[in-house]
Amino acid sequence: MKKVILSFAFAALFVGGAVAQEKPKATAPQEQATNGPALAFTETEHNFGEITQGDVVEHTFEFKNTGTQPLVLERVDVTCGCTTPAWTKEPVMPGKTGFVTAKYNSAGRLGQQKKAIVVHSNAADGAKYIYITANIKEKTNASAAKTSAKN
Repeated sequence: MKKVILSFAFAALFVGGAVAQEKPKATAPQEQATNGPALAFTETEHNFGEITQGDVVEHTFEFKNTGTQPLVLERVDVTCGCTTPAWTKEPVMPGKTGFVTAKYNSAGRLGQQKKAIVVHSNAADGAKYIYITANIKEKTNASAAKTSAKN
């Protein structure tokens, strides 16, 4: 009796292992939308390139709701006071687009900068990170003289 039960146990393990090795059928992402809201950015990083200390620059990141339900951006967090965010406040319907704008003030900063922006929404996969980068050059006396001459 013990041998029969033991044989069934080994057979079940063998069959279970073989089934677990089967690969799921591939489906193209375009064919099946995510169930619920889904946030997909067209780009996740923007490089302002070389800017002069004190410059204020701005970039708008666009996103699409690739899910099946309305997407709501709950809040957008920044890593320092040098970055000011703005974003789509109304629900974004499936297939529609929205935005997150980052305004960056380079005053008091020098060299390579990379700032994270955290977008919190009702999407199932949680918070998304987008980034802005810049290389900030020191303001020279010549550029300072031009600025004061304009004023």
